[in-house]
Amino acid sequence: VEKYRPQALSELVSHRDILSTVQRFISEDRLPHLLLYGPPGTGKTSTILACARQLYRDREFGSMVLELNASDDRGIDIVRGPILSFASTRTIFKKGFKLVILDEADAMTQDAQNALRRVIEKFTENTRFCLICNYLSKIIPALQSRCTRFRFGPLTPELMVPRLQHVIQEEGVDVTEDGMKALVTLSSGDMRRALNILQSTSMAFGKVTEENVYTCTGHPLKSDIANILDWMLNQDFSTAYRKITELKTLKGLALQDILTELHLFVHRVDFPPSIRIQLLIKMADIEYRLAAGTSEKIQLSSLIAAFQVTRDLVVAEA
Repeated sequence: VEKYRPQALSELVSHRDILSTVQRFISEDRLPHLLLYGPPGTGKTSTILACARQLYRDREFGSMVLELNASDDRGIDIVRGPILSFASTRTIFKKGFKLVILDEADAMTQDAQNALRRVIEKFTENTRFCLICNYLSKIIPALQSRCTRFRFGPLTPELMVPRLQHVIQEEGVDVTEDGMKALVTLSSGDMRRALNILQSTSMAFGKVTEENVYTCTGHPLKSDIANILDWMLNQDFSTAYRKITELKTLKGLALQDILTELHLFVHRVDFPPSIRIQLLIKMADIEYRLAAGTSEKIQLSSLIAAFQVTRDLVVAEA
């Protein structure tokens, strides 16, 4: 993941509109305070680091950029001390501004965020702040209004595939067509996750196929889910229960994952609307109970029961 982290703005694969805007800010030397937010693995940190590399030469990087992560202490004392002193000191020989990057800013306490408000305003002429977070709602409104916000959405498959192929070529990994699809599906728009799955699968199995990817991440296979659905709708209760339990034990599947995958299948099966609605409500209940930490065996019975009731209703309607 670090080896292929984009070093320049031109290397970033996604969010062209955001990048062109930022690029224009830099070229006109009018960079505002930035607030980058969105799910992990979508290129927020890479973007601002690439900006910093473009703004400063390697020599001055250390003196012009202050990067603080969630792992660093960023309590109110740090905001009032080191951050304040870094922001308030002028750059002697070089015109231009310094850059303070606060990664994972949603982990900062309310107090620290409040202390930051004044600092950001006071030293705007020689310091720019860039806040990076996953959840916009965890940043106090006062800070949001002082920054220009950019939302980094999950990456689309069209953007991820070329980049993944580049890494695959560089590393000489053996990836099949369906393996590639599985990578993109499982990572759900998170580039970092896609690379991690790719790496772990190729190290574990040598060849990256759909089955290997699913096995490596512990996700239920599409064929397994189809089987489970088939058993629940076509076998009697005890047979279905026995077979699913065997499959769960054999493959080490969690009911939570099975349920999430089944949900997609339920939408594809041609149930009458009223019956599908009842089934989905039932599945939602089961998922809620699983999240609360109930017994998997009882919830599995409940899930099969829900499907069998649905089947009987369908038959009755027919």
